[in-house]
Amino acid sequence: MIQETIAKAGTGPVYRSPVDEIRFLITGEQTGGAFFMAEVTIPPECGNPPHIHSREDETFHMQQGTLTIQVGGKTVTASAGDAVCLPKGIVHCFQNNGNVDVKALVVAVPGGLEKFFEEAFYPADEYPEAPSMDGFLARVTAAASKCGVQFPPPA
Repeated sequence: MIQETIAKAGTGPVYRSPVDEIRFLITGEQTGGAFFMAEVTIPPECGNPPHIHSREDETFHMQQGTLTIQVGGKTVTASAGDAVCLPKGIVHCFQNNGNVDVKALVVAVPGGLEKFFEEAFYPADEYPEAPSMDGFLARVTAAASKCGVQFPPPA
């Protein structure tokens, strides 16, 4: 059952990685598993490697900046105001090639993807001063196997 939820600006738990930051707005628990909604910030020259979500579709609504997205063998550029839907089961990745932070609203259907971020990323107030990339990748690998996220081998 979906709970009445008001996500006030600047509230909600924040998780960081070496490549982006995510603020939870509405969790799967609050929506009876229907969806998860978050704000994502991706600094310039950052992004993620090709990966596949086996459980959820992801939709990005761009608020600021430009994101280069590779999905299903195509490359698209999304700018402020654009929306991009990434279906489950399709390899995708993204990169901020601009000079300002990308800010996007992300909705994952069904909910549950937040569990990946809780395990793989660091709570913002516990973010290491100089995080080890090896340590971070170990966290990502462990969380991915539990949360239906797969990283195909490099081509």
